Amino acid sequence: MPRLVHILRAGKLDYHKSLRLQKVISSTVLKDSTGPFRNVLILTEHDPVYTVGIRTKDYGPAEEQRLKTLGAQFVRTNRGGLITFHGPGQLVAYPILNLKNFQPSVRWYVCHIEKTIIELCRRYGIRAATTEDTGVWVQDRKICAIGIHASRYVTTHGLALNCNNDLRWFEHIVPCGIPGKGVTSLSVEAGRELGVDSVTSEFLKSLRVTLECDLEEMQESQRDSFLRDIG
Repeated sequence: MPRLVHILRAGKLDYHKSLRLQKVISSTVLKDSTGPFRNVLILTEHDPVYTVGIRTKDYGPAEEQRLKTLGAQFVRTNRGGLITFHGPGQLVAYPILNLKNFQPSVRWYVCHIEKTIIELCRRYGIRAATTEDTGVWVQDRKICAIGIHASRYVTTHGLALNCNNDLRWFEHIVPCGIPGKGVTSLSVEAGRELGVDSVTSEFLKSLRVTLECDLEEMQESQRDSFLRDIG
């Protein structure tokens, strides 16, 4: 079943460990064309961390140090996009998919990730949309950041959906390098508390519909084996 996606629930994970986990999983997916792990979805949360993509403009050593003094990590990555923030109360999803099992197109993939989040927001009565800027928006407020990397049609990195996280962390940066825009969360827009645990189930339902895939929980022993590999 090429469109079977295994779900790996990593819990709260250090950002550097998440990078190592993505590397291990993506290598497995790339080699595992006929085995059980053709596609894997990592679900996690991070402690406060600012991450920068391949566009590092305006975030040199001085800015890196300034942000670290706030109590957050600062990590440079190979994903698309500029700077964003991850922290508790934010659903972070890293789909490690072989797009040859779906549609061998990065544009198709990003579009369907956006559709997944728009459908999720609709389930909570929130009208979200895409714009010429990256991510998913509620008017001029970003609710979900998207930044990906693809190598030989295997994807890494992914999305960060604001559920009930502290949005004040975003005040110290220009999120995703887009001035004049704000950030929001599902809890703010819905007017009620929506935490990561409850939102995750709705996210999975939306993803299943959008990608037309089957989802299966990774066995605990398999998950633990991957997590041991990253130290």
